[in-house]
Amino acid sequence: MQDGVAVVRAPVLRSRPLVALLVAEVLSTTGSQMTWLALPWFVLVTSGSKQMALVIAAEAGGYALFGIPSGSLLERLGPQRTMRLCDAARAPLMVLVPVLHWRGDLTLPILIGIAFVLGVAGTPYGAAQRIVVAEILDEDEASVERANALLQGATRITMLAGPALAGILIAAVGAPIVLLVDAASYVVSFLLVTLFVPAARAVRADGSEDGQGLLAGVRYLLRDPLLRGWTAAVVVGDASFSVLFVAIPVLVVHHYGADPRLAGAFLASWGVGCVAGNLVAYRSERVGGLQQAVPLVLVQALPLWALAAPVPAGAVVGALVLSGIANGLVNPTLHAFLTLRPPAAVRAKTLTALFTASSLGTPVALAVAALAFPVYGSRDVVAAAAAGQLAAMSYAAVITLRYLARERA
Repeated sequence: MQDGVAVVRAPVLRSRPLVALLVAEVLSTTGSQMTWLALPWFVLVTSGSKQMALVIAAEAGGYALFGIPSGSLLERLGPQRTMRLCDAARAPLMVLVPVLHWRGDLTLPILIGIAFVLGVAGTPYGAAQRIVVAEILDEDEASVERANALLQGATRITMLAGPALAGILIAAVGAPIVLLVDAASYVVSFLLVTLFVPAARAVRADGSEDGQGLLAGVRYLLRDPLLRGWTAAVVVGDASFSVLFVAIPVLVVHHYGADPRLAGAFLASWGVGCVAGNLVAYRSERVGGLQQAVPLVLVQALPLWALAAPVPAGAVVGALVLSGIANGLVNPTLHAFLTLRPPAAVRAKTLTALFTASSLGTPVALAVAALAFPVYGSRDVVAAAAAGQLAAMSYAAVITLRYLARERA
């Protein structure tokens, strides 16, 4: 087994296009993670917690509404061109927010509209990235799995660097400057993908009925029992995570002295755990597979209850680190399974449908949170989100155990 792993690692790490993707991922998602703190903080201190949640919900709503149609765009353009289009659209949109603010022309409806279009512009990016990795590595299953693990690790690193850096920069120069840094990261990502990532073939479906139509990916998700169950769990789980992370700045403002550096540290602590988990998962032999995922998804969910309790900041950091470690350990197995399970004929549309489904609960959850924050308080909202996360992961564990039992029978 060790010999096989060694053979796989070298070409993956020596691939210039893959290295370019890794660098682009680190830069652009670091900027996005900075914005994840900077934009809510900007709205929170200028307008209030209700308006903050509405802006975040608008971006998530744009992503959810246009995610499934974006699969057809991905088929037409191919993954490399799709990634470039996403970056080229998001950079100027992000610049608009601070520019309009400095001119005194930024109103809440305009900000909500910009956030919505930003969500639309990012819809096919994740699926395009997964497909272009498969193209670069000639559809070799082992190499694709390892490359996906590396990309996920790069994303997790941004959860460490982005929020912490954002907290420092917000305190030093203000949130609008941080948004400009995010815009610059999209420009650099665009250049890296353009210069170093080959324009892979368009991901068109074959002539079979399974790959035809706008909803081909949705049909496949619904037809596959395990994908269907995990999709439902992901919808609720991701919505709960979104509320938890959006609530962190509110928690800090109301219960931890309104220090933006502490808000950044809270968000970064989950990233620390994720990176640690990804490193262990990358180094370890994959023993147990989906069976190993069952306890890990529960460990991911349970510590989040600490955020709803009146505990010291150190306890919140510890809980987020533990949850992140479990997430980092389990996600490589799950992402490899979810990516490789759909056949090539429907992979582009299935992946965009899966990414879209994962965001469907977020706009609703954030809109409800916007109304709940002033009525129930931040800790009660966090408790409801932690309950949703635990329910979703418990359901995922049950359907996975049932699937494994049928496979053994």
